[in-house]
Amino acid sequence: MTTTNENTTTLTMQGDRGLHIERVIAFPRERVWKAMNDPALIAQWWGRGNKLVIEKYEPVRGGHWRFVEHSDHGEFGFEGRFREATEPSRVVQTFEWDGMPGHVMLQTLELHDLGDGRTRLTTDVLYLTAEDRDGMVASGMEGGLNQSYLALEKLLATMD
Repeated sequence: MTTTNENTTTLTMQGDRGLHIERVIAFPRERVWKAMNDPALIAQWWGRGNKLVIEKYEPVRGGHWRFVEHSDHGEFGFEGRFREATEPSRVVQTFEWDGMPGHVMLQTLELHDLGDGRTRLTTDVLYLTAEDRDGMVASGMEGGLNQSYLALEKLLATMD
């Protein structure tokens, strides 16, 4: 299954446990990297525009990250460990939502410089089971992802 929406995000199922996410962002890779790796900037876009508290952010091998999103629907905690953080192009990390403890996924994010001031953002996600992946996709993940990407793009437009 592949879905694409008007905001240029593409989600493609890969194998029985994988998901590939792709979006082209109209800003240079170094600026995108900074917005995605500076805690003060992450807090402005990651939570779909909701208040985000970054409790920990250590982007080095073995480092821990933890974010808590505060919305009208409650608090939602997310965390993981970094396996790799190679500026300005690649981050490999685990991801776990407090609402589903033990259902850890592995994410590989890559930023590809398209050479014209745009960046192709790709994320490959490997879930523990097909059920985990399918449940995440069915949960409205795509909508939340697009809200965060739109907030990221608004932030990128204001950065020097």
